Amino acid sequence: MQTFLLLAQSLDVISINVWHILVSLVNLVLLFLVIKKFLFKPVKKLFAEREKQLADKYKQADDAVEKAAADRLAWEEKLSTANDRADEIISNATVVAKKRAEEIVSTADSQAEIIISQAKHEAKLEKEKAMSEFKNEVVEVSTALTEKMLGREVNKSDHDRLIDEFIAGLGEDK
Repeated sequence: MQTFLLLAQSLDVISINVWHILVSLVNLVLLFLVIKKFLFKPVKKLFAEREKQLADKYKQADDAVEKAAADRLAWEEKLSTANDRADEIISNATVVAKKRAEEIVSTADSQAEIIISQAKHEAKLEKEKAMSEFKNEVVEVSTALTEKMLGREVNKSDHDRLIDEFIAGLGEDK
């Protein structure tokens, strides 16, 4: 019996009290409404703001990526254009340098031809001068020899005739 009493006492402890349950449920509903009013809406608003900030950050990051891609394409195009322009400048400079080299060579050739023709002309003049001097010396020597050979003085006509014969003889030896 003692066991039964203990069991009966423990049932009193376990007993269901409807008023306690109703009060607990009302407290739970009131607590839910208060939490919803003061905590749920502000927390939901905070989450919405945070989500909006994250969406803005992602949009800014996407915009930055698109801008970077556009800038990269623009720079690649500019680099390609710059490389083409550099090749064109080098090509033009090469053409100009070749033309300039041809002009320099042409000028040098013409100057060389002028120098050569002047040298030939000077050589011809020197040759003519040397021939003239040689003729004068021959005339003097032949006059002196003729005078000694003939033992008399040679007149002008004899002298001219002897010189012409001697010069004609020189031309034939060449």
